[in-house]
Amino acid sequence: MYHRFDEEKYPSTNIQLAVFKEQLEIIDQEGIKFIHPKDFEKSLSENKNERKVLLTIDDGLSSFYENAWPILKERKIPFILFVNTREVGAYNYMNWDQIIELHKNENVEIGNHSHSHEYLVEETPEKIKMDIITSREIFKKKLGRNSKFFSYPFGEYSLEFKKIIYDLGFKYAFGQHSGVIDETKDLFELPRYPINQKYGEIKRFKTLMKTLPLKYKSITPEDKYLLQSKNPPLVKIEFYENIKNLNQINCFSNEGNRWRNSQISFKEANILEILITEKFVGERGRINCSLKEKNNYWRWLGIQYVISENN
Repeated sequence: MYHRFDEEKYPSTNIQLAVFKEQLEIIDQEGIKFIHPKDFEKSLSENKNERKVLLTIDDGLSSFYENAWPILKERKIPFILFVNTREVGAYNYMNWDQIIELHKNENVEIGNHSHSHEYLVEETPEKIKMDIITSREIFKKKLGRNSKFFSYPFGEYSLEFKKIIYDLGFKYAFGQHSGVIDETKDLFELPRYPINQKYGEIKRFKTLMKTLPLKYKSITPEDKYLLQSKNPPLVKIEFYENIKNLNQINCFSNEGNRWRNSQISFKEANILEILITEKFVGERGRINCSLKEKNNYWRWLGIQYVISENN
């Protein structure tokens, strides 16, 4: 997941263009295939051992159009551009002529990123629904159709938000928690690796290109919107059976606003309990679990909770 290109003022969402070009070369060198959005469903069920990547860009900022789009267009690399309709044409954002230009390209999918891009997860179900309906109506008017792909603003969602997206006819929804997609993942809670100046440097990027999915049946608590009365949560992950060396898994969390090694234990051979000893502080609580594989590959699972101020 990318946002800005060569906008040094915003390091948390920016990637230098030279680094982006090098990342594309690494993907080629590793023999990883780019997934076309229209083939996304098929990619989950076919050639499961094939390494592949779905490229996504959020927000529709001008720096993407000016700096990255020419590269992707020339190389015919497919991607999803997630657009929040309210900001189209505003300062630093792409306008509708530019978005329509991309929409007409066979390698581009214009995905839905809400209308307002506000902290919708904190809003009432009615307000969330009206915001998304507004964006759908604008997409229908401007592009002739709405996308089946949705990206949650700030990667934040709740069970209620997920249900709204499902009820409105979307097929896939993406967050911003790190991880690898496979056929076992919730289609309305899909992970992505955020790439920026801090988390996109080449050494780390090469490591990301060697990550594999950690297949799980369920995560408790299921709702990623966490009330203060349930903070800190007792997190349980039920993995699929027959994951090799699962007992060697390591997990880290940012509880207490400080990253540390999590206290973990197995209640059964495939059920992991993560004991969060301090409350998550700030807007988001994160947990990352990894399991080393042979040949420097890693199985990876990221969890993100939105921390509510409400009890």
